[in-house]
Amino acid sequence: MSAGPTAAYTGTANLEVMEAARNYNTFLTAQVMAHARPGAAIVDFGAGTGTFAQRLTMAGYAVRCVELDPVLRHRLAAAGLGVYALTEEVPPASLDYIYSLNVLEHIEDDLGALRELRSRLKPGGRLMLYVPAFQSLYSSMDRLVGHFRRYRRHQLLALLRRAGFEIDGARYCDSLGFFATLAFKAIGNDSGRLNERVVIFYDKFLFPLSRLLDRLLDRLLGKNLLVLARRGGSDSI
Repeated sequence: MSAGPTAAYTGTANLEVMEAARNYNTFLTAQVMAHARPGAAIVDFGAGTGTFAQRLTMAGYAVRCVELDPVLRHRLAAAGLGVYALTEEVPPASLDYIYSLNVLEHIEDDLGALRELRSRLKPGGRLMLYVPAFQSLYSSMDRLVGHFRRYRRHQLLALLRRAGFEIDGARYCDSLGFFATLAFKAIGNDSGRLNERVVIFYDKFLFPLSRLLDRLLDRLLGKNLLVLARRGGSDSI
């Protein structure tokens, strides 16, 4: 089984637009780094264009990437990042930390992918997932980039437990983004493509406010869901 998307990625243009979202990318980088440690064996699962793997590498972390798409994989290698095509290429029980940002929703067999990721972690190794939240927000953007689903908190936690993980924490993120995504679904374009100027405006003026509101609303709603889990310290592969 391949723990990765099942076809060439169709959302590269949207990934490139999101590279302009400085506050958002800084926020995600901070979430990833909060659970990383110097010298740890780290994998970026579904690394895409390498936005976050490059940031961590520049900060001194040893990061390798898993990326199925051959075009994106070539781009990662050209940037000097170590890259695997499939999770199966990673030695079992060899990783301290896996992070995956907006990837699991692309995988039809998400339970199988989580089990595969767990088998690559050392006992006690951690997994950080950041995924789109709430199926009610599913829009043309989700269709364009190949999302099979969006997640509710209880659904993803149940899935992780079925895969053998222990849960350390879970919260919704970007509460204002929930309403912005509803607006995109109602009046946005049919192509699913993001408008760079709108993304930059939201990122600069509304995302910081959204982060403040998350302190009150992170148990209730958000555009995304952030979960931290671990492989039990004494269980078997």
